[in-house]
Amino acid sequence: MPIHVKLDDLLHARRMTLTELAERIDLTLANVSILKTGKAKAIRFSTLEAICRELDCQPGDVLGYSAGPE
Repeated sequence: MPIHVKLDDLLHARRMTLTELAERIDLTLANVSILKTGKAKAIRFSTLEAICRELDCQPGDVLGYSAGPE
């Protein structure tokens, strides 16, 4: 998939656990885990906004694109 989620790297850089992020953005740990592993098919702008707010980053820091075969 050409879109990849860089949430794991951001969490590591901020020394924050996935559980802590889930609590801060008011999502279940399961849903944040699905997003982190790249298995999510969509993300709400409100969720992306909350992630960016808590991790002090831009949407491009969370999501990446790499051209290539699907």
